[in-house]
Amino acid sequence: MRNYILKFWQGLFTIIIGMRVTFRHLFIPSVTIQYPTVKPELPERERNRLYVNMDDCIGCDQCARACPVNCIDIETVKSVPGDEIGVTSNGKKKALWVTKFDIDIAKCCYCQLCVFPCPTDCIYMTDVYEFAELERENLVYDFVTLTEEEKVEKKKKYEEMMIQKEAEKAAAAKKKAEEETAKKKEDGDKPDEKPLDNKE
Repeated sequence: MRNYILKFWQGLFTIIIGMRVTFRHLFIPSVTIQYPTVKPELPERERNRLYVNMDDCIGCDQCARACPVNCIDIETVKSVPGDEIGVTSNGKKKALWVTKFDIDIAKCCYCQLCVFPCPTDCIYMTDVYEFAELERENLVYDFVTLTEEEKVEKKKKYEEMMIQKEAEKAAAAKKKAEEETAKKKEDGDKPDEKPLDNKE
């Protein structure tokens, strides 16, 4: 009988401890946020959807290399002489055309590791958290400002420049080889000079 009473009081005491939080909230008026017209206050350092300011992006690929889940895909093309790409907001001159800058936000783990290596601070996390989609493909964000025609044009210009450089390099090598051949031929046509014997 004594053991029964002891177990009864232990069970009752456990219930009281478990219901303590519930009893405390019985006397506090509930507050309901009228979402979506009223948005909840977010922490100052919260991490949500990524954004890239392409005006400041130099195509260095630092963010893509820092990403642990490979959700950032970048492709660049070197500028040709005469192209005016511009400068970033901190005065750094651009040298690459960014033809592809995709972020698959479905794979993003919101770690913010891509933000810190960026030398121009062009990639950062925003407070946007409402970006649900019905199709997974819609979660791949394309930040490139170039049109498809401009992308093709930049690639074509770079390829033409490389072909021209290769042609110039081949012509220079051919000219050098011809000069060496001509020099060897001239050296071969000269008569061998024999040293004079000093006879007394």
